[in-house]
Amino acid sequence: MIFSVLALLSLLVSVCIRKRVYALIAQAFNCLFEAMYDFFIGAYTGAFLSIINLTRTMIFIKRERFAKMLYIGVLLIFESITVVNCILTYQGLISLLPTIGSIIRTFCLWQTNMTLMRISGITTAIFYGLYYLYYQSSFMIIGEIILLFVSIYSIYIHDFKKERI
Repeated sequence: MIFSVLALLSLLVSVCIRKRVYALIAQAFNCLFEAMYDFFIGAYTGAFLSIINLTRTMIFIKRERFAKMLYIGVLLIFESITVVNCILTYQGLISLLPTIGSIIRTFCLWQTNMTLMRISGITTAIFYGLYYLYYQSSFMIIGEIILLFVSIYSIYIHDFKKERI
């Protein structure tokens, strides 16, 4: 239970932060805690995705160290790993939910646009929320609902409200 609380808190922080590097650091902690939690509940597709996502996020933090073409290759590698993970840990159609959520999140984190990172909080909340609904993980479902609303609020505050001022 403690890992799910820590995962939720770090994910909520990641969608509220304005600076990309700090948001990605918070996202990395989310991936670590979520991997631990998923292993404990037997959600292996989600657990392996979280480990992949942790590695991805650590690389994305260092974006400026990569040439543009190499960085595109990094995106394609991580998207491919996500698909292969789904194939290897497939437990029925339910395995597609975190895979789709992770593919969208990877693309959004790969970008420098913080609006996309906040939008990916919405997609993550929907796909992972349904995944945890299947595994009857009440706390994580509540967490994904909170993430959904915090992401919407964060988009309003950081992206829409500032444009109207």
